[in-house]
Amino acid sequence: MPGMDLSSIPLLQAIKQRMAWLKERQTLLAENVANADTPGYVPQDLKPLDFRALLSGRETRLALMKTSPSHMGGSKSAGQFTSVADPSPERTLSGNAVDLESEMMKVSQNAADHQLVTDIYRKQIGMLKAVLGRSGG
Repeated sequence: MPGMDLSSIPLLQAIKQRMAWLKERQTLLAENVANADTPGYVPQDLKPLDFRALLSGRETRLALMKTSPSHMGGSKSAGQFTSVADPSPERTLSGNAVDLESEMMKVSQNAADHQLVTDIYRKQIGMLKAVLGRSGG
C-alpha cells in the first residue's frame, strides 16, 4: 500500500485514538494500584471516549488535570484525554480511596478492550490488503 495515507480513513483514525486512550488509561490505572497505600490518594480514571465524535473527526485532545497540587504528575508528560476522580464510597483511615479489587477489574477490562481493538485493526488492514490485491493496486 505505498503512497496510500491510511490516516485519512475515519475508522482507522478512531482505532488509533482508542488505542491511545487505552494506553493512557492503563498508565493511570497502574498509578492507582501503585498508590494504594498513599495517604489521601484519590484514584483517577479517564473520561470515556465518544465513538461518534471520533468517527465524525472531532478530536478530544484535553490535558489531564490533578485534583491536588501535591499529587505527583507521574509519567503523563502530555496527556491528551480528560482525567476524572474515580468516585469511591469508601476511604481508609489515611484517606486513601483506592479499592484494589476494583482497580484490578478495570485493568483486566482495559486489557480485553485493547485486544479487541487490536483484532479490529488487524481485520481492517486485512480487508484493505484483500481489496487492493484484487484491484491490482
